[in-house]
Amino acid sequence: MARKAITEMPKSGKSIADEIIAQRKRSRARRAKAIATHTQTLRAKAKAAGPMALKAFVAPQTRGYLVAAGDSWFDYPGQLHLNGGLTLNDDVLEQLEEAGYDVESTAHAGDPIEAMAFGGSGQLGKLAKCFEKVKAQGAMPKAVLLSGGGDDIAGSEFGMLINHSASPIAGWNDEVVDGVINVRIAGAYRRMFEAIATLSQYYAGKALPVLVHGYDYAVPDGRNFGGLPFFPGPWLRPGFDEKQFTELQVTTGMVESLIDRFNAMLQKLAQASGGSVHYIDLRGTLSNSLISQRYQKWWANELHPTPPGFKAVAARFATVLDAL
Repeated sequence: MARKAITEMPKSGKSIADEIIAQRKRSRARRAKAIATHTQTLRAKAKAAGPMALKAFVAPQTRGYLVAAGDSWFDYPGQLHLNGGLTLNDDVLEQLEEAGYDVESTAHAGDPIEAMAFGGSGQLGKLAKCFEKVKAQGAMPKAVLLSGGGDDIAGSEFGMLINHSASPIAGWNDEVVDGVINVRIAGAYRRMFEAIATLSQYYAGKALPVLVHGYDYAVPDGRNFGGLPFFPGPWLRPGFDEKQFTELQVTTGMVESLIDRFNAMLQKLAQASGGSVHYIDLRGTLSNSLISQRYQKWWANELHPTPPGFKAVAARFATVLDAL
């Protein structure tokens, strides 16, 4: 089987390349359409402002420049399916680029926000380069996008957040959860906000809007990336299994309450920022309904949306960006 796969690699490689080219053509077409629609809106505003504004109007080639740091929601790899198909544009930033934005990003799948903030991932240093690239275009970023915290919670030590189902205090260990979310992750976010504010002031001469999100209600069904045993994940169900929580309806409800806590923390940080941080509440954007496994239309696995899911999430970002 392995020998046969090797001999077929040149053919399959060409097929994948052809598919990528075709998908990029479709992506460019969607981007052009999005920019054209945006141009029409700006033209209408210029016309309403008077003849001089209309005369000075120049059709944009972009809806704006963005810089970003983050995790797999901003850096989800194209997924090669078992049937040979290839799916691209599987993250928020790819979808925003298709919608007409230009994005410079340091995002890297699997990076915890703690590593981003305290140097372990190198994302802050690379973020400065993103600002420099935008400035070299003679432009200014419209906003800074930040995604993180999921990898600080999910994964091999997820079970430490949970008290055993047979324990008198079964469920979330409130003290541990509070320490992880409201101390460790919140502290990392504060440091990121401070660093981004400094970079914004240096490169843009002002504080730029920062957009953050608190994820959505995932379903801990044990699905991993790609559906193969040697691929990453699952990230949630093993921890629940360890503490003998086996009913999916129960564990899905527990994830809801955890995501609510995470969002409450981010919302509080945004409110304390004086208006520079914009919190996007994504809860309910992606269904977590277990009826007929409806959630699988929106969730590719335990942590990541499907392409339609990412598109829905990106639309929420675009709405906020358009209002800036």
